[in-house]
Amino acid sequence: MSAPTPNAHPKSDPVSNAEKKPSNWTTGDEKMTGAQASYLKTLCEEAGQPEAYDPELTKADASKRIDEMQAVTGRGS
Repeated sequence: MSAPTPNAHPKSDPVSNAEKKPSNWTTGDEKMTGAQASYLKTLCEEAGQPEAYDPELTKADASKRIDEMQAVTGRGS
């Protein structure tokens, strides 16, 4: 038995799999994680937009909103 080549499986290449668009995530339609919720709530408050926090966001939508709020607050640059 021989070991598969490193690129034989799409998830075996950490570089190509490191950055995916949230719309391409296989779990993107699941409820956002607790860590996402906490960070997003903090970002929205810091941005002066607490109404931008939506506890019902999916993982993918939360990621997009986090990116938006990071741009407003200057975090994550």
